[in-house]
Amino acid sequence: MKKTIAATGLVCALAGGTLPPPAHATRVSPAHAIPVSPAHATRTPADCDSLRGLRLPASVIGLPTTGGEVTAARTVAPSGSGTSATGAYCRADAVIHPVDPRAPDITLRVALPQRWNEKSMMFGGGGYDGTIPDVTGNVPFGPTDRPRPLSRGYATYAGDSGHQAAPDFTPTPSLDGSFGVNDEAVRNFAGDALKKTHDAARHIIRTHYRAAPVHRYIAGGSSGGREALAVAQRWPTDFDGVISAYPAWNAAALNLFFGYEAQLLSRPGAFLNRTEQDLLYRGALTSCDGDDALRDGVISDEAGCRFDPRTLRCPDGGDTADTCLSDRQIHAVEALSSPLRWTYRLASGETGYPGFPFLSGADMTTPLLGMGARAPANPMPKDSGYGVQFWDQWVRYFVTRDPAHDPLAVDPRRPGAWRHRISRLSALQDVNDADLRRFAAAGGKLLLLHGTADELVSHRSTVEYFRRVQRRVGPHATAAFARLYLVPGANHVNVDAAFAASYDSLTALESWTEEGRAPARPVVTDAGPAGGARTRPLCAFPAWPKYRGHGDPAAARSFTCHNAPPRP
Repeated sequence: MKKTIAATGLVCALAGGTLPPPAHATRVSPAHAIPVSPAHATRTPADCDSLRGLRLPASVIGLPTTGGEVTAARTVAPSGSGTSATGAYCRADAVIHPVDPRAPDITLRVALPQRWNEKSMMFGGGGYDGTIPDVTGNVPFGPTDRPRPLSRGYATYAGDSGHQAAPDFTPTPSLDGSFGVNDEAVRNFAGDALKKTHDAARHIIRTHYRAAPVHRYIAGGSSGGREALAVAQRWPTDFDGVISAYPAWNAAALNLFFGYEAQLLSRPGAFLNRTEQDLLYRGALTSCDGDDALRDGVISDEAGCRFDPRTLRCPDGGDTADTCLSDRQIHAVEALSSPLRWTYRLASGETGYPGFPFLSGADMTTPLLGMGARAPANPMPKDSGYGVQFWDQWVRYFVTRDPAHDPLAVDPRRPGAWRHRISRLSALQDVNDADLRRFAAAGGKLLLLHGTADELVSHRSTVEYFRRVQRRVGPHATAAFARLYLVPGANHVNVDAAFAASYDSLTALESWTEEGRAPARPVVTDAGPAGGARTRPLCAFPAWPKYRGHGDPAAARSFTCHNAPPRP
């Protein structure tokens, strides 16, 4: 669930999602084999204004809708300079109408550059979605020194996942879960809107350029990362390349952990204030920063960090000062950084959530995405942590469908009367199919990225999913189409991070997908204001960057990707 103000997931559908060609076009072969004619690159696009009113027939969309139309189309003039420059493009806004007349429309936007590179890029959303992501934006953890996808010539597009958040919802519209009272809206958010948006956008792109994209990519982080994994699992021939960053793939399981967090931190004396959260972070940093042979403010070997929060205990175990932690606070921290397991069965098959690395470097400088500034309560304070506010909305609108229901009254470990409803939601929201063989067989490539200081989606969860893929597909076969990169010190939205990750994942994915060149010795840059553009090797899991003991500590060449066995 990604914070909207800071940045910038079901049922098997028709395979491939290919669309009938426009009447004036020659029929082409399926998407993965679309030929590029010599005239393709010079073909003149249709006039932008002519897209206004274009019908989106239900027949071109691979899941049930009642069709849609382009509601607006206008040419946008060039803007910006340097790597942020955007050339002229046609912006088309469209809607897709639901089957249930009480459900909201899906709204989407497509940006069609005048100089098209014959490729498309879909952007995922964040949180509860409800707004259209910036189609002129970058991929998660994207490079600051390279043009963004639209500027590279991509036709870019995104949708709101099938509902519209209240623009004045506080603290951010991405926390508005009120659409959860409608079944079709929930199915759209859980993933159906991805297929519908993709198919509608492809119809618009083909109409405008009189050709379909030769290569199709998707990128997203958090809920958008879940959405990126969803298409690889459910519509494995729709996209050639997937960038999934800090993915909330097991969304219902994560929601249950958020509920557990809400109950823990709402107990008297358990919540850590901002000063105490910083104390915890600094304690972990002091204990584990040097484990990679360099003290640089980044814990590289998060899995090996053995910080004991009891070293911060107040002398009598009471909450006597902000310079120490009480026994109740230490208990809460230890619980939140340990796996949560439940004994009842979920339809998705998930049995728990691995916990967060609050003991090992989660940067507390973004309070909304971490523990928050105030303890959870009913009603839920707007400055409580994003996760517990996410739980608040899920309980009120998705689970009980009673806006007045107390979120703290539903125990995620013993949900009682709500167990069946939670199980049904897990089948929709947990995007946990580890069998990616159809995606790989279609030539698809997957890049998974996650910061080890993520406050909102645990990188341990992404590790768990990747290991499932390796077990199901096989380690060697997995390496042929997928990589997982953990970025030490990177947090959820690259704001005030110990290491603000900047990596040109799109170029790497293009080279792998289009030229067969797998990533080799990638490098990630710290683009934060205090990072000084220092670089580190981007190590494929399970390796982590270790300082060689000599050389420039700000240069990736002074580090090696260390693959030590897990510590006991």
